[in-house]
Amino acid sequence: MKKNKVFIACDSNNINKVKEIIRKTENSKLKVGYKFGLEFLNSKKGREYISKLNNKIIFGDYKFADIPNTCASAVKAVKDLNFNYLTIHISSGLKALKAVKKVSGKTKIIGVTILTSLDNKSLKEIGYNKKIEKIVIEQAKLANRAKLDAIVCSPKEVHLVKKVFKKEIITPGIRLNSNQDDQKRTLTPKQAYKNGSDWLVIGRPITKGNIKKNLQNLIYHLK
Repeated sequence: MKKNKVFIACDSNNINKVKEIIRKTENSKLKVGYKFGLEFLNSKKGREYISKLNNKIIFGDYKFADIPNTCASAVKAVKDLNFNYLTIHISSGLKALKAVKKVSGKTKIIGVTILTSLDNKSLKEIGYNKKIEKIVIEQAKLANRAKLDAIVCSPKEVHLVKKVFKKEIITPGIRLNSNQDDQKRTLTPKQAYKNGSDWLVIGRPITKGNIKKNLQNLIYHLK
């Protein structure tokens, strides 16, 4: 039976907390990877810890967003950490996406669409005139042109992305209840998989509080 795939977000700068998250989320019912965001990646001992992490699926969520040369150089700079996945904002543009893909080697490059903490009102404040759905579709097309390996989008846009992007789709903004925290576009795990997500990214609903109990709750929600 095919296992559901989940990236656990290790959002902490505390090495012991991250070790606890990894130890308590290893299980036989889900395929689990570990996402390391800016908080951990920029912490004093974060890089050293990741360099010694073996036999795990690891996701470096740097969300690179810069000129093509800088983005490509940044990917080269972390090659020694052997990430399975790295992220770049699709809004960096086609040249930057291609430059990163060219130097990525075996690491899969994930294009990040509109962050799940934003809604249409937020985009209007930034200066966008189009609705989220239209922007995400255009971004997915760009990721396809750049031959990226995966896309990050909210679970609400997966069905749209799948029409123009045929590789892996990774979805944050997953909640088991009505508590959205700072997220705007969320769905439950079951809804996200139904929409076509390949991987879910889940942080606080699992890592805040009793980790083992929260993980069992997730598994229950997927039945």
